[in-house]
Amino acid sequence: MIWLAVPALAAAAYYLLAIVAALKWSSPRRPCRLSSRPPSSPAPGPRPLAPDLAPVSILKPVHGRDPRFYEAIRSHAIQDYPQFEILFAVGDPRDPALEDIARLQREFPSIPIESFVVSTSAPNAKAGLLAELAKRARHPLLLVNDSDIRVEPGYLRAVTAPLADPRIGLVTCLYRARAERWASRFEALGIATEFAPSVMVARLLGQAEFALGSTMVFRAAELRAMGGFEAIREYIADDYQLGLRIHRMGYRIEFAPVVVETDLGSQSWVHTWRHQLRWSRTIRVSRPGGYFGYAVTHATVWALVAFAAGEWRAAAAALGLRLAAGALSAAVLKDRRASRDLWLIPLRDLFGFAVWLAGAFGSTVYWRDRKLRLRPDGRIASGAEKP
Repeated sequence: MIWLAVPALAAAAYYLLAIVAALKWSSPRRPCRLSSRPPSSPAPGPRPLAPDLAPVSILKPVHGRDPRFYEAIRSHAIQDYPQFEILFAVGDPRDPALEDIARLQREFPSIPIESFVVSTSAPNAKAGLLAELAKRARHPLLLVNDSDIRVEPGYLRAVTAPLADPRIGLVTCLYRARAERWASRFEALGIATEFAPSVMVARLLGQAEFALGSTMVFRAAELRAMGGFEAIREYIADDYQLGLRIHRMGYRIEFAPVVVETDLGSQSWVHTWRHQLRWSRTIRVSRPGGYFGYAVTHATVWALVAFAAGEWRAAAAALGLRLAAGALSAAVLKDRRASRDLWLIPLRDLFGFAVWLAGAFGSTVYWRDRKLRLRPDGRIASGAEKP
């Protein structure tokens, strides 16, 4: 029966490592570079532009009006930054988000804000819209984030500053989620107490090839060198592919010391399940080794197994360290809702384990209003259909 305690002890060790990673992350003396490996040389070619407040083009692919969409895009327009533009792309001329974009243009007439209706045949429609926006961008730095991302004052300065180091090719950042109903609160809690710790642990262990769609800032020159967004138009995980390709060019990926916020709104349990399952299967086809390695993170499940086997000490260690790591991660993200919902972690973990099991099989995902089929290499199979 003692063997049934091994997974719980492994989970306890993982969350102990997560606590160390979170403490290091929150340290004011946390170094700029987060990889334990020595810095590699930049890719050959022209010396990258040092962005001492270099002009920035903010690229925003949009599909529909997300919860608090106007609040999110307005938070970009009020940034204290010398020169930037905001470019939006939609695929439907009747998209209701266009009304909010027009309102933003009226409120901030001095800021270059443009919207484009773009037709794209890219399997990943988001990457297709970004490819068109990149062609229209006028500035040497490009910033991409999801349409529902709300940012704090000082965001633009914080996320562009690391690019002053020519060895850094992309800057990204952590995020927290805002939620209203129980289903979205479960998802937000998972982001704060499971996903964010996994990112911190990966960084602590030197895994430096991924970026998060919450923020990606990079030089237009690097994008052109990797073949533009056209090179990743077939992949479901466009953010992961962008980070991976820039990393393979010899550049490091840096996390900025800011946290942005996404809004999950009041989504239903069905929507939450589909969203989480898409995320899960996307990770599996992008990084299968890492996906199945996530088995160790399901501390609540392994604690229950150990408890049933009579190994209550292993169960207590796994669950206790899981809760402690979740609390510390929520504090790093300054996620007050997650901090209040820590008592829900065991229930959320059981839901997350069900998603992880379902994500280990199957190739169908739902993305917005499209039903997609994924190939084993992470590409989207042609023939997307309405769900």
